Amino acid sequence: MKTHHSFLITTLLLSILFSCTKTTEENSESSSENEDVTVIDTETGNAEDHEDATDYTWDGESATGIILNTTSITINGDGASASGTTATITAAGTYLVSGTLTNGKIIVDTDSEETVKIVMNGVNITCSNSAPIAVMSAEKVVVILADATENYLTDGSSYTFSSSDEDEPNAALFSKSDLSISGNGSLIIDANYNDGIASKDGLIIASGTIEINAVDDGIRGKDYLVIESGTIDITSGGDGFKSDNDEDDSKGYISIQSGTITITSGNDAMQATTDLLITDGTFNLKSGGGSSSYVSSSESAKGLKADVSIVIEKGDFTINAADDAIHSGYLISLNDGTYEIASGDDGIHTDNTVNMNGGTINITKSYEGIEGPYINVNGGTIYVTSSDDGFNASKGNGGESDDGSLLDITGGYIVVTPQADGLDSNGKIAISGGTVLVHGANSSMEVGVDVNGTFTISGGFIAITGPNSNMTETPSSSSNQYSVLARLGSTKSSSTLFNIQDSEGNSLITFQPSRSYYTFLFSSSELAKGTTYYINTGGSYSGGTELDGLYTGGTYSGGTQYTSFTISSSVTTVGSSSGTTGPGGR
Repeated sequence: MKTHHSFLITTLLLSILFSCTKTTEENSESSSENEDVTVIDTETGNAEDHEDATDYTWDGESATGIILNTTSITINGDGASASGTTATITAAGTYLVSGTLTNGKIIVDTDSEETVKIVMNGVNITCSNSAPIAVMSAEKVVVILADATENYLTDGSSYTFSSSDEDEPNAALFSKSDLSISGNGSLIIDANYNDGIASKDGLIIASGTIEINAVDDGIRGKDYLVIESGTIDITSGGDGFKSDNDEDDSKGYISIQSGTITITSGNDAMQATTDLLITDGTFNLKSGGGSSSYVSSSESAKGLKADVSIVIEKGDFTINAADDAIHSGYLISLNDGTYEIASGDDGIHTDNTVNMNGGTINITKSYEGIEGPYINVNGGTIYVTSSDDGFNASKGNGGESDDGSLLDITGGYIVVTPQADGLDSNGKIAISGGTVLVHGANSSMEVGVDVNGTFTISGGFIAITGPNSNMTETPSSSSNQYSVLARLGSTKSSSTLFNIQDSEGNSLITFQPSRSYYTFLFSSSELAKGTTYYINTGGSYSGGTELDGLYTGGTYSGGTQYTSFTISSSVTTVGSSSGTTGPGGR
């Protein structure tokens, strides 16, 4: 299998430990002139697209005119002919199309190795039994939406083919060749038979305003789908965006550079057979009816889906998915951006590695918030609400033995509110930086931290609450930052503050869990060996600020001392004792 070079060099450096790299076999022998040679982008490992700098320029004076007269067609110029309500383009060149056809079509069928440019200058084509525009043979076709024009394509619910073994065209705007769309006009497609726009080769959308209502897929480029900019609004019964070449692992990718994209899909909002690469943009995605809907195991209704890699540089994402919101078969790298996620299954899921390097991620609804064998949190602000585990590092084998998976937190600001375990790993958990706040579940069967392998803390600020459970995990003795696990003797309500002070009355933490709690795990670089500290519960906090239950910048007072402890080893565990007045009660 070819492996995948990360989308950008920065991503490669951040992901180098786990990311898969695409290597490309190159034929050292010269190809014959008649062979098609796929050019590979050395940075991404994907096939380069077909775009040329001259694709989107055109000369109206030399263009052949195709005038649609409702029930007839007039041709002014060379390279095209008309028969009834069908216009056929047989030569390369520029064709300026205008007018209305109530039941007709435009066909491109040429052996020329040059580009065909179709300028849509206020076009409205309805075809009851086929594609309104069908490219059956060409080197490349560019559809240009003339400035300030509105253009419409509508097909019927069934197509008529010349023989029973034919099934093409199968989209309202269909191409068997490379297809590009550009311009500052608009294109509205009502696809009643199958797809809205489909290319059997590569498809590029360089600009324009496109609105599609399709019974199956909205926009499909078999070899690749590239979105450079534009405003795209899709309602589809199948997938919204799709690239499905599964025979060449340098193809089957989706690349989005920018744009404003809205998709409401019955299946996946975006589905790439290999990679889904996003540089920037604004995205509003709803798949399968949204997070409150049910989809069967035989269906896929994910937000962003790629069989190999998803790499996002930045962007604004609102994803409401019946299935996983972001899902990959190998790698997910989120480098920046804002994400509002509601999922009927996992918020973020990978079958191998997820790298969370920056941005703001808010998973408001999920089964498991973030799941995969290797989860690396290197930065960003992450909120997770889940009906099961918040973070789950697992290879899916089950059991209580170490399966080699890893949850590795080196930075970031993380807040987890689960119904089950907050941090769960069937392998190891390592925390070396960042802020980790876990508002543990109410059920005594769940814990703040559940780990089959070792749990080490070497940095960061960690506050994890849990219910009354003897299964609460403590960090390993190999941890080189001190921590304390307090079992409080009785369950405390969510309105009860938890506080740790030193002998001078300086607070290391004042925290108010969002749920009742019995255990509290705390670790900070401020804990020092040989120093005595006091645990207080209740009381109040004045001045300062509160964020996600954590109070800072003010004064804690009025609490009841639960116990004191002195740091003598990497992990200190304290149990129940009678309450006495101490620093917290002063």
